[in-house]
Amino acid sequence: MGDAVEDRLAARLASLRGERGWSLEFLADRSGVSRSTLSRLERGEVSPTTALLGRVCGAYGMTQSRLLAEVESEPAAALIRAADQPVWRDEAAGFTRRAVSPPHAGLRAEMIEGVLGPGADVAYDRPTVEGLEQHVWILDGTLELTGGDTTYGLATGDCLRFRLWSATRFRNLTASPVRYAIVQVPP
Repeated sequence: MGDAVEDRLAARLASLRGERGWSLEFLADRSGVSRSTLSRLERGEVSPTTALLGRVCGAYGMTQSRLLAEVESEPAAALIRAADQPVWRDEAAGFTRRAVSPPHAGLRAEMIEGVLGPGADVAYDRPTVEGLEQHVWILDGTLELTGGDTTYGLATGDCLRFRLWSATRFRNLTASPVRYAIVQVPP
């Protein structure tokens, strides 16, 4: 994300808390993220990791895609060219996320492209939105995806459909990147 997007993200995180009338302590309890980290996020002093952003979004009952769309893009359009699709990187985790579908407040489905670098491991300790329907389609490479107590080995062309009710983990156990598409539909 660019500096302007990071600034808008920080401001949006602060406004979400303010809109709900939540204290930092309440949000910390709800998200499992420390008050000091939340405060630094809202002031734009730190960039959130994928996992951290997932926990905060979960506290607000919204997907990461929806939050990032609010700060990354212009008003809704029917078409978004590849060059204009917002890309967000979590360098520390080895994860890149592209918002493929144009954001629209009145539509629920979202399409995301994810790329996990070799050895990357991204874990979410809880769903951002309980019951979120996800379709994970492997475009290139292999991915180990764990949902709850079940682990799936997915290869190019495989598609897994499930609902998020518990922790998930995306792992690339290979020496090559894995590229996948996620279609998600809130309940």
